[in-house]
Amino acid sequence: MIALVQRVSSADVHVGAECVGAIAQGLLVLVCAEPHDTKLLADKLVAKLLKLRIFADAAGKMNLSVVDVQGGLLIVSQFTLAADVSGGNRPSFTGAAAPELGRRLYERVVATARALHPTVGCGEFGADMQVRLVNDGPVTIPITLRA
Repeated sequence: MIALVQRVSSADVHVGAECVGAIAQGLLVLVCAEPHDTKLLADKLVAKLLKLRIFADAAGKMNLSVVDVQGGLLIVSQFTLAADVSGGNRPSFTGAAAPELGRRLYERVVATARALHPTVGCGEFGADMQVRLVNDGPVTIPITLRA
């Protein structure tokens, strides 16, 4: 699985005119499933997100997790994280999971996060979404987990 994690002061995602997910302080997580990913890997990603220490403590050091700061998670599917541009200027997305698997794993990430964390918003799989965020820091962390 591929995730791009952004520490945010706020973030929201819209489908058309409707806001389908929003958080204040927390993590915006763009998620892409790959063909060989599993439910176990989706669960491992959520565990990593909840423990990732990228919020400042009293000394200004990145030492606190989203759980520690009682922040939210906004999880948005983004197959374009699997883009391959090595063959030219038009990206290939063959590294992304097929839509059925991608949806199942994305929904697993969201469900697992909701079972373990009180504030979780999400986008809409496969939809044309507009994501707005205030990146805090800025702090942006790529995560790649392989089976």
